[in-house]
Amino acid sequence: MVHIPDDADFNSFREQCENHEGWQCQYNKGGVTVWSEEQDSGKAVKKLKMQITCKDVPAEILYDVLHDTSYRKKWDSNMIETYDIGRLTVNADIGYYSWKCPSPLKNRDFVTLRSWLPLGNDYMIINYSVKHPKHPPRKDFVRAVSLQTGYLIKANGSNSCTLFYLTQVDPKGSLPKWVVNKVSQFVAPKAMKKIYKAGVKYPEWKRKHEPDYKPWVYPEQNTLPTVNLADLTIQRADELENIDESGVSEERMHISDEEDGFSKDS
Repeated sequence: MVHIPDDADFNSFREQCENHEGWQCQYNKGGVTVWSEEQDSGKAVKKLKMQITCKDVPAEILYDVLHDTSYRKKWDSNMIETYDIGRLTVNADIGYYSWKCPSPLKNRDFVTLRSWLPLGNDYMIINYSVKHPKHPPRKDFVRAVSLQTGYLIKANGSNSCTLFYLTQVDPKGSLPKWVVNKVSQFVAPKAMKKIYKAGVKYPEWKRKHEPDYKPWVYPEQNTLPTVNLADLTIQRADELENIDESGVSEERMHISDEEDGFSKDS
């Protein structure tokens, strides 16, 4: 049954971010650390966890960056499309996100229930996949499943923060092992650095783009239609088509070397 995350869910998520017991370090370089959860090799969907310290970026700024879908189009070069579908409560909504996978893999998309919780100087945003009757899987994307994905932003004083990103996603494809390794060693660290850079640039950008509009902070600004929780069901991975991409060779895979996703215009 679909439910809106409560305090127990947020506490569990924070514990997973902060406690490294049972996690194996996969990468630690350039201020970014990546762990994978130690678990039975028979489990198909591993958890990945990442951490980066963002100097000169206050926690509340990074929180705004991760909420602001208009700004995301500037820095997230892997994103194809994102939009909010509707709201559930003052701190929960339903949204759509699609992203470019490195060629020749097929592009993926999600429909997720997202919830957020400011806790003093710290912030959390978490999501999981749901089915919405008006947003079924599309022929041009592989519908992936977020079992649990989210961010924990911890303030380090007034002008610095530590960002944790934890994700457990079923990509709905029989991917070769080297793809998973590539994500840990290359894709994930680059994504964390991109968010950091987005945080540095956000205040200047926001001053020129509806500086007072922050519906994630001011619920009265939210004009999204209300979604009935009863219309939603949990998106289970076994209900979706599984795409066999196990034969994709590493030589054929193309990953952009673009350092950031910022478009030249402001």
